[in-house]
Amino acid sequence: MGSRDLVLFCSVISGAVLLGGCQPGQGLTKANVDQVLTGMAKKQVESILGMPTSVEVKELDLAKKTTYVYTQGPDTITLVFWDDKLETKESTLKD
Repeated sequence: MGSRDLVLFCSVISGAVLLGGCQPGQGLTKANVDQVLTGMAKKQVESILGMPTSVEVKELDLAKKTTYVYTQGPDTITLVFWDDKLETKESTLKD
């Protein structure tokens, strides 16, 4: 993916976040965040949590790192994917 393609991709994602990030009736809860498991694909995570508030993509030599951040009030969920597989999950949500 060239830099022009990356800019286009980021623009599309940004637009999708602005239009679809706040989905009615769907909120971030500990229960749905707990359903998100290491190794899941981005599409699987999006089907549980919806589109993230922000996305950061870094093209590295041999891999692609994508960071999804979901924000709801004071709480955040940060998910890091390597080549479309969830590697780490951090959440400030409480029970």
